[in-house]
Amino acid sequence: MKKRAFFVSAVLAGGAVFTAVSLAQQQLPTHLKELLELGMHPGHAFIDEGREMFHKPGPNGKSCATCHGQDGKKLEGAYAKMPRYYKDIDRVADIDTRILACMTKYMGYNAKDKKFKKKFNKWSGPYRVPLATYVASLSNGMKINVQLDDPQEKKLYEYGKKLWYMRVGARDFSCGICHTVLAGKRIRLQGLPDPVKNKLYTHWPAYRFGSDRMWTMEDRVRSCWKAYLLYVKQWHQKKDWVKKPPPYSDWVIALELYMKKAANGATVEVPGLLR
Repeated sequence: MKKRAFFVSAVLAGGAVFTAVSLAQQQLPTHLKELLELGMHPGHAFIDEGREMFHKPGPNGKSCATCHGQDGKKLEGAYAKMPRYYKDIDRVADIDTRILACMTKYMGYNAKDKKFKKKFNKWSGPYRVPLATYVASLSNGMKINVQLDDPQEKKLYEYGKKLWYMRVGARDFSCGICHTVLAGKRIRLQGLPDPVKNKLYTHWPAYRFGSDRMWTMEDRVRSCWKAYLLYVKQWHQKKDWVKKPPPYSDWVIALELYMKKAANGATVEVPGLLR
């Protein structure tokens, strides 16, 4: 935690928008550039924190390492194949959903406990984000290889593709308008990347220096849905309401699956570093 506090204190605040890695590098605060020159990536503190959590026993005495081996030996390459269908929970899961299922199904955490849910769902909280970053790092250097072997995977992929281009809400906007049609242009003085064409999923989870936090793609999708595109909550626009998708919902995972499969063949490099 001391490492994490040191890194965060070195980062200046900035705007939060989904941007390309190359552009983010140009926008890095001076202090953060100096840290990187010393070989100190702020996201590595989250990997260290996740490693500690990986070996910490849950309420029933079992830890992630109990099933997956010391230092996650059995999980090497697993993240490169996610999201995918898991028989034990009978659904397609991203890394966030898989971690939640493991903690509640096998480690003794109570999924209905309000304190646990608050900690787990919190951005950069003590469970989900550090664990996701650590597990993802076990696939570094490996090629993304998302397959659609199960019927649920195929169905969710098509759903994600539909959601990407679906215009909804009072703004009549879609993911594809910003990140496909307008890719390469600028919004709020920042570049709009094409995460599908440019295989940007390789860098997620990513440390976003504009918010001093590590984000998983689940965080990014839900935040984008709320802040930039589709979520409207004015009383006079009730007919156009599009509620922010809840955590671990098919809406979110479908979009992740669509983007992750598009990144097949690219090399995992996490944690990323973005504005």
